[in-house]
Amino acid sequence: MAQFRMQGSRVLAVDLAGDAVKARNGSMVAYDGQMTFKRMTGGGEGLRGMVTRRITGEKMTVMEVQGKGTCWFAERAAEINLVQLNNERLHVEASNLLCTEATLRTGTEFTGLRGASEGHGLFTTKVEGAGWAAITSDGPAVILRVAPGLPLRVDPGAYVAHTGDLKQSFRTDVTWRALVGETGGESFQIEFEGNGLVYVQPSERRTVAGEV
Repeated sequence: MAQFRMQGSRVLAVDLAGDAVKARNGSMVAYDGQMTFKRMTGGGEGLRGMVTRRITGEKMTVMEVQGKGTCWFAERAAEINLVQLNNERLHVEASNLLCTEATLRTGTEFTGLRGASEGHGLFTTKVEGAGWAAITSDGPAVILRVAPGLPLRVDPGAYVAHTGDLKQSFRTDVTWRALVGETGGESFQIEFEGNGLVYVQPSERRTVAGEV
């Protein structure tokens, strides 16, 4: 199995012994040993299934890295967070997914109004199975627990990912006061209920919600 380890907070080192990982295209910053890099695009199973967002036309290309040695990955000096999955599911924004073990299955999931509010289109990424995944955040991610009876609301622009048995809903506090500038500016939120963890970054990406 590939061994994931951090070198600092912004560089991921992956030790390979003939196995493979899938990573964001262009995220390799260095490697030693013998490695092959295969660009992956289009449809299909695994990471191939999430690269084309049919409605928005957005694309994300990934590469398969296989060999013996160590490969280092980074993405624009973003903070990197390691998530270990034990036959469970990780939901993550496609722009925040850096690298996964080849054993993990990756595809797309419909987000509806939540995705529209974020300005990302109507799909997000799901990663399933047992193994390591690396996700990025703009600044050190805060991991917030959601417990039964204790829902959590998150700004769409700060949301990165979540795990566990969580139900999502789209909430809006828009009233006539928002239209005249008398609110706090946080008109749209994602509400999580259930039992799980939510990853939030200390920076807000530009979203449709941020314009209201």
